[in-house]
Amino acid sequence: MGRNLQSDLGGRDRLRPVDLARAHGLSTQAVRNYEEAGILPAAQRTASGYRVYTPLHAAALSAFLALVPGHGHGTAAAIMRAVNGGADDEAFRLVDGSHAQLLDDRRTLQAVESALRELERTAGGGAGGGSGARPGGGSGSGAQPGGGPGTGVGLRPGRGAGAGSGPGLHTGTGAGAAFPSGGGTLIGPLARKLGVRPATLRAWEGAGLVRPPRDPRTGYRVYDEAAVRDARLVHQLRRGGYPLERIAPLLDRVRAAGGLEPLEGTLRDWHARLSARGRALLAGAAELEAYLRARG
Repeated sequence: MGRNLQSDLGGRDRLRPVDLARAHGLSTQAVRNYEEAGILPAAQRTASGYRVYTPLHAAALSAFLALVPGHGHGTAAAIMRAVNGGADDEAFRLVDGSHAQLLDDRRTLQAVESALRELERTAGGGAGGGSGARPGGGSGSGAQPGGGPGTGVGLRPGRGAGAGSGPGLHTGTGAGAAFPSGGGTLIGPLARKLGVRPATLRAWEGAGLVRPPRDPRTGYRVYDEAAVRDARLVHQLRRGGYPLERIAPLLDRVRAAGGLEPLEGTLRDWHARLSARGRALLAGAAELEAYLRARG
């Protein structure tokens, strides 16, 4: 039968590795690994070489486990190593970094929702004639998304086009005005509608953000419903100051969801994850503060 080191050493504050492990639902090897990684302070040893932990080690382990959900394993470990090494300022910097990241993620979500609301608004205003992104902007030549009858940049079939125009059909003029049966709009009219240059649309395409198909007869880019949707979303986020590399993951979400309406569930889940992370950061901060107080 193994010896009880707590009894051997005669101290109520002495804990065996198994005591620490059981109290936190871990294996004794995990506890030893955390000590070796600097997440726990170095343990004292008995004359026989057995590790002896104290309530301070228990507080450190509780703090680490509480930090993981909000900060992630790597950052939580770095925070604990900094604290145990006497570098409190570095630990606080790491904590601040996680909070800053959460705030940045919240701002990104707000920008996405704002862009989607604008997309829905301009799409709904296209068929009514004259309710574009700005008053008087429905002529089809304004700088902002939106427009009146026949503009041809609606998000859904039958919306954003005049009666009988087809799904998002833009008739255009000159060479290449004929389109496949699915309809669409050319780069020039779409660029004018968004208030950008055609070169900007081509740059977005080069970055993989907009994927207009080509007319098999003429080779011209034909912006179908999905491509117009993506272009409008990119335009909104660019106006909000977001770089292209941060827009790409968002568009992947839209495409994976199959459109804007199915994305509502994804946005709700996104909100829930951010809220859960915020609460986890609070819980981790409380346990870390308790450990700092215990350490003195």
